[in-house]
Amino acid sequence: MSKSVLSAAFLAGAVATAMTTAADIKPAGAADNEKCYGISLAGKNDCAAGEGTTCAGTSKVDYQGDAWTYVPAGTCEKMELPGDRKGSLTALDRDLPNKS
Repeated sequence: MSKSVLSAAFLAGAVATAMTTAADIKPAGAADNEKCYGISLAGKNDCAAGEGTTCAGTSKVDYQGDAWTYVPAGTCEKMELPGDRKGSLTALDRDLPNKS
């Protein structure tokens, strides 16, 4: 076999191995963490911050109910926040930014 054929075969094998390995990797926060809504400070959420936002770092107000942050599993609903707020495993209708 020529060097170019062997190089192509090696490259194909390396790509296949990399793709298989990547498929086994869980996204950050997926294993022992859970999404906790209503705990993020403005601009400090991990993702999902309601209508008009894109993703991480886009929450508009502190403790925005529809913005979440990853926390260790089992801790979300135990968090005590200012104003008798608590974290939630589902989006909340409180502390939403004013819509203009």
